[in-house]
Amino acid sequence: MAAAPTEAQWQGLTKLLQTFIQRVDAEPFRSPVDWKALGLYDYPQIIKRPMDLGTVKKKVAARKYITIQEAAEDVRQVWTNCMTYNADGSDFYMLAKSLNKKWDEKYMKYLSDYQVEGASGMVSGGGGSEKISLDEKRAFAKSLFKLSKEDLGKIIVEVDSKCPQALTKNVGEDECELNIDKVPPALFGELQAYVATCSTSSTNQPPKKKKK
Repeated sequence: MAAAPTEAQWQGLTKLLQTFIQRVDAEPFRSPVDWKALGLYDYPQIIKRPMDLGTVKKKVAARKYITIQEAAEDVRQVWTNCMTYNADGSDFYMLAKSLNKKWDEKYMKYLSDYQVEGASGMVSGGGGSEKISLDEKRAFAKSLFKLSKEDLGKIIVEVDSKCPQALTKNVGEDECELNIDKVPPALFGELQAYVATCSTSSTNQPPKKKKK
């Protein structure tokens, strides 16, 4: 188990968050999406876990997160939500993809500068010796068939933003193929965890019921 984050590490993360909140191009991500005012009535059906930079900053200030990585995942959720809701190639999609890349770059530097331990995920570059077993790959591939189109779309967006080389897109058809062999172990772990949460929520709720 990694040690609990220090006060200096939390303060460093707050500064990093603030630099993104203050960016002119991050204006749409500073507060929760007011989908009613914007007339985006399908937003709650498509986006199951709304998140914004202002909320993350408040949660960091109130020490609602146990680890630094939890906060970082919520920041990534902001970009992922935007890329999930907006069409691939649209202005908002491209903006979120660009900010996601910039965040990962700055976050990697932050991890190094503040010597944050136990931060899993693609930015840490750790787990070089970790291997994904054939059984794990098969189980993961099988689990994808049980996902809804929305959940599957989120996985594609996540892989496209973090490891685009693992996707083969058919230009003529609106399809793409995921090559699990090219997915790094850390990202594979994140995708496994996400699929697990999808399975849990689908078994705990009636099929027609949409989660806000």
